[in-house]
Amino acid sequence: MKLQQSLIAVSICLAMASTSSFASDAERLTTLDNQTSVAVTIYNNNLALVKDQRKLTLDKGFNNLAFRGVSALIRPETALLRSLTANNQLHVLEQNFDYDLLTPQKMLEKYTGKQVQLATINPATGIKTTQVATILSTNDGVTLKIGDKIVTNPQGSYIFDQVPDNLRDQPTLVTQLTSSSDQEQTVELGYLTGGLGWKADYVAELNSDETQLDLTGWITLTNDSGTTYNNAKLQLVAGDVNQVQPEFARGSVPREAMMKSMADTAVIEESLFEYHLYSLNRPTDLADKQTKQVTLLSANSVPVQKEFVLQGNDYYYNSSYGELGQKMKIAVFVEFNNAKKENLGMPIPKGIVRVYKNDSKGSAQFVGEDRIDHTPKNENIRLKLGDAFDVTADKKQTDFKKAKNFAPHSVAYESSYEIVLKNAKTVPVTIMVREPVPGEWKILQESHPHSKIASGTAQWQITIPAESSETLSYNVLVQY
Repeated sequence: MKLQQSLIAVSICLAMASTSSFASDAERLTTLDNQTSVAVTIYNNNLALVKDQRKLTLDKGFNNLAFRGVSALIRPETALLRSLTANNQLHVLEQNFDYDLLTPQKMLEKYTGKQVQLATINPATGIKTTQVATILSTNDGVTLKIGDKIVTNPQGSYIFDQVPDNLRDQPTLVTQLTSSSDQEQTVELGYLTGGLGWKADYVAELNSDETQLDLTGWITLTNDSGTTYNNAKLQLVAGDVNQVQPEFARGSVPREAMMKSMADTAVIEESLFEYHLYSLNRPTDLADKQTKQVTLLSANSVPVQKEFVLQGNDYYYNSSYGELGQKMKIAVFVEFNNAKKENLGMPIPKGIVRVYKNDSKGSAQFVGEDRIDHTPKNENIRLKLGDAFDVTADKKQTDFKKAKNFAPHSVAYESSYEIVLKNAKTVPVTIMVREPVPGEWKILQESHPHSKIASGTAQWQITIPAESSETLSYNVLVQY
């Protein structure tokens, strides 16, 4: 607590005001006040491209330029500074990223082994006393030498003579460069950085008979980069961009010219190489340590299909088991097509879809959520919302025996199964029974016709009347 009180009491305002006076006389500062525009492109995987444009006047020839207000998580090896003014050229000789920022603790660390003044106030008399002290250590507290005494974690305020040259109040990229002109010019600093991210979230509301849904998409932006982007042109890239760690190659990314405007939303979508780019249609401020949400899409009356699925396993086809499950859970899915004719039809970024439905009183109730991957247009989106309460299944193996195998197979089994599907709802339901059958297989007998939807999967589609049950039985030959 004493250390915390001491650090809080340090005169940071005085230190910050003195910062520029202890920098090199030849250093030329540019701050966010000189910024004319900034464009930020944010990728899915904690990566962003910043293009920061500023107006400034440089000396013709050599300059020592301190570019303040860059991201604290800038990747300096990706920085590219260029002049946008015609006939002006910049040639970068050297650049250094100063990220050792001015804080009370850093001031104490930089003054280790040096003298400072310690100001204390007598709580009884209110008399202020100033003593000369030498900072011996800042490990696990502050250790001082005052006269011939050693003092740990003293109360009071530290007074420093100046701010060390290697401390900055903001993340700063210091560049040594030559300029071909001494006239005012516009320069652009482009760089990759961490600390900026985005994700997509979706809210879907089912209608009363669960045949349609309204879908709203939100983009959630987060900024932990250590700087603010004012009035930024913001773009988002959806897709899995390959990165070489820890180095990042410079270069332009080819883009296609196809663009699509999305009505009633805040973004414009276009294809970008093998990804998709979403551009906010107006500039926005993205402050440091801020989370912001903007609308991605809005679609009404999207046709949806609801499915009940009983998913089987393949382990019980090569051994005797008997009972396989009582009151087995039936998974509930909803599926819709991302097509223009279904009131959608745009590339949808990955994210979580949360689904709601109004109860009898008109209040929206949460009924499930699922995560979707990046989905191109005209592809289906399938959401698992949970397990049915009123629809269950009892399953057992009714027979198992070794059968005669046929070349080139070395072993064969014949087994029989009974699945009782129960529906306690007041309306009929249709259940998809999916069985992954191993080896080479053949259905010998069955109570309901099956479909071979894949080489190793049999599927039955069975409708169960309201408050009733239906029994599926089948016999299968499996050869290995």
